[in-house]
Amino acid sequence: MYQQRNRRGYATPVDTFMDCGIISRKVYDDWRFGKIPYLEKCCNGNLKTLSFALHEMRTYAARNGWKSSLCFYKKWGTKKKNGQGRKPVIPLRFSKSGNPDIEKQYSTHFVDTEKIKKLKEKMLDE
Repeated sequence: MYQQRNRRGYATPVDTFMDCGIISRKVYDDWRFGKIPYLEKCCNGNLKTLSFALHEMRTYAARNGWKSSLCFYKKWGTKKKNGQGRKPVIPLRFSKSGNPDIEKQYSTHFVDTEKIKKLKEKMLDE
């Protein structure tokens, strides 16, 4: 989380899972394209491990004063094709159960507003 925050000002559970080896980039991409029905299915770890990781992320973010921001994850590859209009937006699932509380934990990003402000200032100076 710390490295993500330094790089872009926020951290996400999915990126943290990739950083820790809980999921691979290929698994993530397959899930985003809808090839995997829910992300937990392909995680390297059991539900207790995932729950612990999510809890630790929330605790770390709260301790450092980061804000929670709910993100909507949708299936990739749903843009217009051949001018025939837009395909419907398909939400992605993280958990087998689809429980809204669990889905919310997975899709919450943690934002360090001060770091983002500094990153924006740095970009303007360049």
